[in-house]
Amino acid sequence: MSLVPSPSWLNTGDNAWQLTSATLVGLMSVPGLVVLYGGIVKKKWAINSAFMAFYAFAVVLIVWMLWAYNMSFGKPWLNVGKLGAFIGHPGQITSAWNEEKQAIIPSAAGGMPPLGYGMATLVYFQFVFAAITPIILAGSVLGRMNFKAWMIFVPLWTTFVYTIGAYSLWGGGWLGSLGVVDYSGGYVIHLAAAASGFTAAAVIGPRLKRDREVFPPNSLLITLVGAGLLWLGWSGFNGGDPYFANADAGAAVLNTHLTTAVSLLVWLMLDVFTFGKPSVLGAVNGMIAGLVAITPAAGYINGLEAIILGIFSGALPWLTWNKLGKTKLFAKVDDTLGVIHTHGVAALIGGLGVGVMADPKMVEYLATGKDSAVSITGWYFGNFHQLVLQFYGAAFIIVLNVVGTFILLKLIGLVVPLRMDDEMLAMGDEAAHGEEAYAIFADGARGVPVMGD
Repeated sequence: MSLVPSPSWLNTGDNAWQLTSATLVGLMSVPGLVVLYGGIVKKKWAINSAFMAFYAFAVVLIVWMLWAYNMSFGKPWLNVGKLGAFIGHPGQITSAWNEEKQAIIPSAAGGMPPLGYGMATLVYFQFVFAAITPIILAGSVLGRMNFKAWMIFVPLWTTFVYTIGAYSLWGGGWLGSLGVVDYSGGYVIHLAAAASGFTAAAVIGPRLKRDREVFPPNSLLITLVGAGLLWLGWSGFNGGDPYFANADAGAAVLNTHLTTAVSLLVWLMLDVFTFGKPSVLGAVNGMIAGLVAITPAAGYINGLEAIILGIFSGALPWLTWNKLGKTKLFAKVDDTLGVIHTHGVAALIGGLGVGVMADPKMVEYLATGKDSAVSITGWYFGNFHQLVLQFYGAAFIIVLNVVGTFILLKLIGLVVPLRMDDEMLAMGDEAAHGEEAYAIFADGARGVPVMGD
């Protein structure tokens, strides 16, 4: 066996950081959101909620490798006049040549320096982003969606909805070409998940009345473990998106944690001033809102702006949750974990915040030994048009996800029920999966504990 030298384009530092970042993002889903969902819901839904996340992570990878990656980042397909393409050409990414060639995003290559790692690294990195999106969406429909319908919905949604948003903004599609920016997924992931989740909650219908009225977390400690994995895992979420182990990656990580800490504290203080007690769930919601808000902006804004963004992401989603959440629309649509607030509203704050605060001195791409650099200028620094562009991007993502999700669910509903029947809803995990989260009785018999076990 002859030894083949490493290709000249391979940068081991960039490659290592992208693989590490991707793994950190993967941990946000499995086990991060798996255990967060398992702990934050009522005990009878712990298995079902955790398993929805676990299943989605697996099935998205298969879809991603066989056709969806190239639909998101491949060569353009279905061009629409002067607007350009909305989606990439479907195709597999499984061959040895595909996995080991130098990574490239064909439609976006002209605006970025050459990448210093193989396609397998890029595909893996983008997979974990694709996987976490339907998992976040699941937070809107926990406690009543038929698992069989979920099994059909996730691969279809990834194929026909997620890929369009990803290609349009990140893959060199029409929104990116216009100048709309989304640093790490505020629009592509969080706004998309919130819009689709809220639509799904409306189409599927609410939980049982008693579950909506009384839905205590079965384990706040487990919830905090999941929240902690989300918070630290976000270093990979935003730190990996310059595509290089460069100065902007470090700034994006620092800004991420700064905004998150401020957002958590603002939500917590509002809870104390309004309700008299510091709430653990409130702190978790504030943390998530901060993480989401900084995501589209992490490498485009400076540290002071990250603090300002954290103030808004702690306050505005708190207001929509506690004020708008009491209106007829929100009372009718049962968004179980309030995804529309912590992900939807927060993503809009961050995405539009880029249009206002993007600092041109923050450089996104500055690879070692290369001269290519990209910076964004917001309204505060004299470019009002960037804010207009960010509105365009948000509007497109919302419409795409509402319409796409509505159509998919209506079609799936022709094949299997979207919602569990009332008997299953009353029993929960035992009826849905034949399993329960906590084996209290060692011999399996209800009410008969075994001595010595």
